[in-house]
Amino acid sequence: MRYRRVVGIVGLLGCVAVEGGVPGPVHGAENGPPAKAESYASVLIRGVPFVRQKPDFCGEACAAMWLQKLGRPVDQNWVFDQSGLDPREGRGCYTKELAAALEKIGFRVGPVWYRISAERAEQQIGRLWKELYADLAAGVPSIVCTHFDQQPNSSEHFRLVLGYLEPSDEVVYHEPADARGAYRRMKRTAFLSLWPLKYGDRQWTVVRLRLEAGRLIEGKTAETFTAADYAQHMLALRRKVPDGFTVVIQPPFVVIGDGPPEAVRGRAKDTVQWAVDKLKAAYFAKDPAEILDIWLFRGKESYEKHVQAIFHSKPDTPYGYYSDADRALVMNIDTGGGTLVHEIVHPFVAANFPHCPAWFNEGLGSLYEQSGEIDGRIHGYTNWRLPGLQSAIRKHRVPAFQDFCATSDQAFYEEDRGTNYGQARYLCYYLQQHDLLRKFYRQFRQNREKDPTGYATLCDVLGRKDLKAFQKEWEAWVLELRFP
Repeated sequence: MRYRRVVGIVGLLGCVAVEGGVPGPVHGAENGPPAKAESYASVLIRGVPFVRQKPDFCGEACAAMWLQKLGRPVDQNWVFDQSGLDPREGRGCYTKELAAALEKIGFRVGPVWYRISAERAEQQIGRLWKELYADLAAGVPSIVCTHFDQQPNSSEHFRLVLGYLEPSDEVVYHEPADARGAYRRMKRTAFLSLWPLKYGDRQWTVVRLRLEAGRLIEGKTAETFTAADYAQHMLALRRKVPDGFTVVIQPPFVVIGDGPPEAVRGRAKDTVQWAVDKLKAAYFAKDPAEILDIWLFRGKESYEKHVQAIFHSKPDTPYGYYSDADRALVMNIDTGGGTLVHEIVHPFVAANFPHCPAWFNEGLGSLYEQSGEIDGRIHGYTNWRLPGLQSAIRKHRVPAFQDFCATSDQAFYEEDRGTNYGQARYLCYYLQQHDLLRKFYRQFRQNREKDPTGYATLCDVLGRKDLKAFQKEWEAWVLELRFP
């Protein structure tokens, strides 16, 4: 809900005309005869598509409905994006921001805010109704902000008014909060009682945004995440984030941390943004299919405590992990940023290389858990996995590459996990050092259906019929490596 003084209505609804007073000019409603003294013929704007609102996007949904009627292929997210509202606010548009968005789009919204006297409310609201009705008769609908219903402390809510029925004296409107909200009816007396927003005892506020189309700008539904997507994500995320955490939108992620704010922002830029930019330049055309959270806990105690409190589980690693179920990368950032870069790889692989086998997914991720930049490209270095792999080579415990590539995901993670990670990482490291890794990624991804293990592609990239001789060369090469 958006109105801070209102409680008890689900957050799906809320919208607010003003907050803490009236922003911008407020126009007085002229005195006129009571609404019930007037006679109005039936009028209805037909064929307006219905859009159910996303949480807190009631005004945006109303605008999208009318824009679609006018032949514009846009959605409520696009309307939000025109408002300029910072998505970190985690809410939809208030009246001021919705009016700004509509004006930018090209609508003549009118005065918007009207101040009325509580003593003369019936006459003044009647005058405003008469103006709204005249617009309907001219084919111009209005977005109004009313109380949702007659309950005490009812939230405020945008609706799209589309008509009036004379025999039953009913207002016709689209109700964005309900899946069956098209062409709803409400008694005019009930509508007029819900319309004034009673911020004071003596003066009330009435809100109406006319949807008279001027020269409308072009727009279309976005294919990537926009500010609206992050606003929706932040709206849901607020229920999870404990007090004292810093939240940073760092596309395509949201970074949340309990360290000093400048440290969280620094990690978001220097680690997350850096890794995303370099990985996309090297491999990935698509962002993850969903906005994911990166939780950075400042140390072991915070990490274990908050994983239990937020995700209701215990971490099985002291460093961090990626949880597809929680749509989150969860880190003990006190152990360094290497695990963070490693885990960033996985959602990009999921988006760009479906059904990638674990050996290559983890090989690529673990390559960059110790990484830097050479000639503008991300580059993996030797790391702590090297001594274990060298020991396994000396003990002849490293499987043949043909068998290794055919390892199931379950076997990779459960059978000799340390050796599997080491072999995967240092095969990728070899390919990187010989400028073959990106070529292998592209060919393996392209050939995935006919070469599900990657072995045939690996043979082709290395220029070998099989990898028996190569394995001996590779093992000797690995034994010469040093860390640090």
